[in-house]
Amino acid sequence: MFTGHQNGVKVIHGSALFGSRRSGSSYEGSPLPRVPGPHDCRRLDLPAELSPFAGQLEIRPASGDLPLTGGDKAELTAWIRFLGGRVLDAPAAVTLTGVPPPALYARWRTPRPVPTAELTVHLTDAFDDGAHEGWALVRIRTEQAGGGWAVDDSAVWSADGRLPALARQARVVRAQPAAGSVNS
Repeated sequence: MFTGHQNGVKVIHGSALFGSRRSGSSYEGSPLPRVPGPHDCRRLDLPAELSPFAGQLEIRPASGDLPLTGGDKAELTAWIRFLGGRVLDAPAAVTLTGVPPPALYARWRTPRPVPTAELTVHLTDAFDDGAHEGWALVRIRTEQAGGGWAVDDSAVWSADGRLPALARQARVVRAQPAAGSVNS
């Protein structure tokens, strides 16, 4: 268990569960989606005011679903890699589960605040042989949203098709800011 404070105020509470490897059956229910490779996809530069952290990444959407384009489904899929050659290890995989914009951004045309209220990340045995090099394919989707809440499911695959991380996050869907408003 851990608690994070900012300016003397508790802002985050978390826990971690670790277990040892056991023998048993194996199942891959989420194979790497069939999408173009990272070098066949165009780079997307997110505005720094929308996603300051994205400046540390190279992002290449791997489907026609893009943020703030008013699409039909709440799903975003992109190849992502850290600038500077950082490998895909467990901390990087956890980070990548939250890197894409909320999946609802694929349906919307205007950004609005959608902060994470709860995040759970599950790591798989894909790191048993060490970290992975290069690109990761990250998909985030919302199956249902309503009443001011959404639940996003994320998956992270290594370029060789392994699935190192799955995540679920509950999000608060805030009202769209009024035109000209800075805060909401």
